[in-house]
Formats: sequence, C-alpha cells, structure tokens
Amino acid sequence: MKPYAKIIIEGSPITKSNFKLSNIHGRAILPFNSGKYHDRYALYEEEIAYLARLQNPDIMLTESLIAVLKVFYKSKKRHPDTTNITKSIFDGIEKSGLIINDAQIRRLVIEEYYDRENPRFELELFGESTFSLSYTIDESNDTRESLNYSPPSNKKRYRNVPIKKFNQSKDDLRCELCKKLVSVKDSITANNGSTIICRNCLKKLF
Repeated sequence: MKPYAKIIIEGSPITKSNFKLSNIHGRAILPFNSGKYHDRYALYEEEIAYLARLQNPDIMLTESLIAVLKVFYKSKKRHPDTTNITKSIFDGIEKSGLIINDAQIRRLVIEEYYDRENPRFELELFGESTFSLSYTIDESNDTRESLNYSPPSNKKRYRNVPIKKFNQSKDDLRCELCKKLVSVKDSITANNGSTIICRNCLKKLF
C-alpha cells in the first residue's frame, strides 16, 4: 500500500493561532468542557481526529510527508488567516494517530477556495519515499479581477497615522500591559500601531 491518506472535514475551518489560555502553573491548556466559547478549538481538533481515523482505517504514516491542503471558506474576505489554519488541522491529524508527529510535514502546499454551500478542508498526505513535489508559477494571460484586502476594523485606529499627529500634550494613550494612561513620548507602538506599550513595561519584558 502506498503511503497516502486523504481527509475531508466539512464545516468552516477555524484557527486557534490567537487563542491563549493557561492554567495556574502557566502551562498552556485547551479546554473542551468548560461551557465557554473557546471549547470549540478543542472540540474541532477532536472532530478532525475522529474523522481522519474513520476515513483512513488501519493507516499510519511514519515517514516524512508532503501535504496538500485545500481550504474552502464561505466568504472571500471574512475568514481566518489561511497561513494560520494549519495548526488546528495538523494537531487534530496527529491526535488521530494517522501520523506520528506534525513535524513529519516537510513540504506543504496550501490553496484557498470559496464554497458558500459547502465550506470544508481537504488534506492529502503523500509519503516522500514514493511521491515528489514539483510546481510552477506562470504569468496568467487571462484578465482577472484582483481581490484586495483592507485592515480589520480593530487595527485602523493607529494604522498609518504618523506619530506626530497624536496630541502629545495629553495623556490620551493607554498601555496594553499595565493599563495606565501614557503620553506619546513615553510609549511605543507595535502591531502596525494597534498596540500601545509604555516604556516601563517595555523594560520589564527584556
């Protein structure tokens, strides 16, 4: 049998890349029965693990792999970052026992599509002992409408605003860490200006 597996998981793909929750000892945790909204991340992994094993019984891929991931979203613009979607998916695949560790994925191709009626992801895994990967990028002769993106609304406040335009005579900025009001001269910005950190907190980080 060739080292190959295919997994199809229906439903809108989700990502846990921005989710952070720790226990009292500071260890990262992924709850699934707290009754909170964040349970969905662990439950999504469990769904992936169950269906991956159901669709590929008696298969265990132990060698290095090539992965081709096709993600189908409902909307062209309202969806998670495709570059971050792999974490939940491969954690679920690893839990299924289909692979030993997601470090086996040595080559990864991600393709983004849109299917309003049937959002899903399709993942194919190919063993490198049998399969190889080649690709080309060619200039298209067809005229296509470009799909342009704008920053999320929660990042527009400071984005592309010159620092001198802030009122430096007033303490009108709040530090994300200590929550204190700070002036522009006593703060720095991060994440394209959407995050404000005072200089005292910055020193404590390093």
